[in-house]
Amino acid sequence: MNPPEPNFHPTGPAAADGWIPPVLPGLEFPGCTPIRLKPSEIETYEGRLEFWDAAAATAWVAEPTTPVHERPSRALSALAERIAQVRGSPVTCLGSMDLLVRDSKGAPRRIMQADESLYLYPLSANLPRGAAMVVGEHDFPDVVLEVDHTTDARRGKLKLYEAWGFPEVWIQVPSVPSPSRPKSRLPGLTIYLLEDGAYRVSGESRVFPGWTAGEIHSALDGPVPSAETIAVLERVGAVLGAREGTGPDDDPLLRSQRQQAKEQGIEQGIEQGLAAHRETLRLLAELKFGSAAASEFARRLEAVTDPVLLAESGERIVRCDTADELLERSKSP
Repeated sequence: MNPPEPNFHPTGPAAADGWIPPVLPGLEFPGCTPIRLKPSEIETYEGRLEFWDAAAATAWVAEPTTPVHERPSRALSALAERIAQVRGSPVTCLGSMDLLVRDSKGAPRRIMQADESLYLYPLSANLPRGAAMVVGEHDFPDVVLEVDHTTDARRGKLKLYEAWGFPEVWIQVPSVPSPSRPKSRLPGLTIYLLEDGAYRVSGESRVFPGWTAGEIHSALDGPVPSAETIAVLERVGAVLGAREGTGPDDDPLLRSQRQQAKEQGIEQGIEQGLAAHRETLRLLAELKFGSAAASEFARRLEAVTDPVLLAESGERIVRCDTADELLERSKSP
């Protein structure tokens, strides 16, 4: 059930034109500033917003954004790509796209913007083609991320996510403190899973099996993925791949890299074998003709890469009676 329509009463002084920012019963957007934004203006509005309501003709915005706020959403996109590579099938992140609910006439009624929206199965999902994911028309993102650096999504946006039916929501509170954040709001990540129309807090993701809230928080909070985080991503990707019968060789980039590594390994093995063969021939030449002749013989063999020609060089050692004869016949082995 959607929250009730707004009850217009003052939240502060009226604007110069007499507009009074409204309050929506049951919904709060701490850390956000209400701005007047009429339905006729929403189509051309290009700024970031937390929430917009047509009946209230108001958008709540949290600006300016900071690197502390933006980093987790960028990190999630990169982390999901690592998981996708190990799984062997793509993941799509659509960022802070509009999450739109229409009214009975098809006009925009309410809009939210998550900090990140992630689709785990983009090849089969009904993805939005334009700027908005429309509730009831497109598939929900498998995960939406909210970063509460100066805001508190639990008091407004989370209630709307629940009412609209979003299956999994993550709320990340960065470890970097904010002066406006209550001290009782501790850093960490909370996972909300929708069950029977209501959210419950979970210790691990349903979409990414085995990825715990603590592990996700650490991955989103750090400047670069740690070795522990990389191991977790590989574990989660492997579990997903096992379910689907896919793996790293199904990812174009990893498949190419593995093939290159295999080819390089073969080449290195061949070169090591040739080097060992040359050394054996040098030792045989040394036993028969002495170290000086053997060193010169080995020098002439350095350019020989054909195993057949190396075998013929071995026959020369046996057939030649003197060092001079061996070196003369080895000018062009």
